[in-house]
Amino acid sequence: MKLEITHTTRYTYDAPVQYALQQVRLTPKKRASVVVNRWDMAINGGQSELSFVDHNNNLVHLVGIEQHSEKLEITVSGIIETTDTSGVIGRQAEAAPQWYFLGSTELTKAGQRVRKLARTIDTDKGTDIERLHELSDLVRKEITYETGRTDTFTSAETALEHGHGVCQDHAHVFISAARQLAYPARYMSGYLLLSDQIDQEASHAWAEVLVPDLGWVGFDVSNGYSPDDRYVALASGLDYLEACPISGIRMGSSDESMVVSLQIQQ
Repeated sequence: MKLEITHTTRYTYDAPVQYALQQVRLTPKKRASVVVNRWDMAINGGQSELSFVDHNNNLVHLVGIEQHSEKLEITVSGIIETTDTSGVIGRQAEAAPQWYFLGSTELTKAGQRVRKLARTIDTDKGTDIERLHELSDLVRKEITYETGRTDTFTSAETALEHGHGVCQDHAHVFISAARQLAYPARYMSGYLLLSDQIDQEASHAWAEVLVPDLGWVGFDVSNGYSPDDRYVALASGLDYLEACPISGIRMGSSDESMVVSLQIQQ
């Protein structure tokens, strides 16, 4: 499938900003199922200071705002060709070792609720893929998709306690429980082409698990299936904070507002 994507993030401030620096993870990850025909980044009100590949094999651009500016706009756009592999990414050369993806973070630390959820999976029955799809179904039943009930700092345990959340929460709970079952797992951020809808409110999130004999396999808990050719992966990490599209710091007391414009079409 050939996808055309345009993604703009606009920051505005109520007073001139002395200093701000954004980590931008908005470049499609290199995969056998993805061909990048074109991918560009345009910056208004700032400049790219440098770029590097981090320990998750994410290409990261550091974007600084122009001194005393009151706005910063970052736009990425391009054309991507994707192939449906039923969610199977396979084995890849990783900078981080396999055991790294068994570790926990503040957002994915397993508490009583996550451990109880993981114990409902019978590890003596079925295949690895069948068990992981069963886990995905359980998470989706436990957490009703609803916006406005959680935020980017909501942990897996808290999301299970509330019983409501979004794709980020589904991914965190699934990842935390999968690690309890001894599966290395990671958080994925990226794009998803929606049916009959070009304009979207935000990017998407799902999980990938390292499955014996298959390598990395994707699971989109929110939608109940594995990623296909409608998905484009941007970044991976132990949790949202390691894989979020944009994160940063700024100096000064000005208030910040952000508006995202995202169009994806075939």
